[in-house]
Amino acid sequence: MTCIVLDRDGVINEDSDDYIKSAEEWAPIDGSLEAIATLTASGYRVAIATNQSGLARGLFDEYALAKIHQKLCASVEDEGGFIEGIFFCPHGPGESCSCRKPGTGLLTQIEQELGVSLAGQAFVGDSLTDLQAAQSYNMRAVLVRTGKGAKTERQLQSLADHEIEIFDCLAEFVSAETSVKHA
Repeated sequence: MTCIVLDRDGVINEDSDDYIKSAEEWAPIDGSLEAIATLTASGYRVAIATNQSGLARGLFDEYALAKIHQKLCASVEDEGGFIEGIFFCPHGPGESCSCRKPGTGLLTQIEQELGVSLAGQAFVGDSLTDLQAAQSYNMRAVLVRTGKGAKTERQLQSLADHEIEIFDCLAEFVSAETSVKHA
């Protein structure tokens, strides 16, 4: 079964330079919840891989993060979708870890915990680190222009040798992805 990996902030929900610190601050991007429901209905498994350095910075704790993720999952389920798992890196940019994107530790976790192979699967993100992680893990790198995606698109010269799929938003990617699968 195909597993699609999504970044969280800027792909599923609105992003903020001040971080999403509570469930009250979490707000989905228009069409993203329905897009995940479409993936679920089309037989895809969906996992989230997200850097959450706000934990290391002391901006929120794991309880607040769990509440955000509960709201995200409940909102997706209300639309008929399902998130298989949310995998997050709690470390700050200066810490040495394998899980912080562009590292691939979260992707390894997803494979191990969900029993899937991510090789050739899509990783949808809005940042250069998402695209780098995807390419390092032999995944399809998919950029959406929501969140920081439009800014990231202007920085793509560093990845010019690699094929990157670009869409305006998650819903546009899902529409293209599911029409190809069922064609």
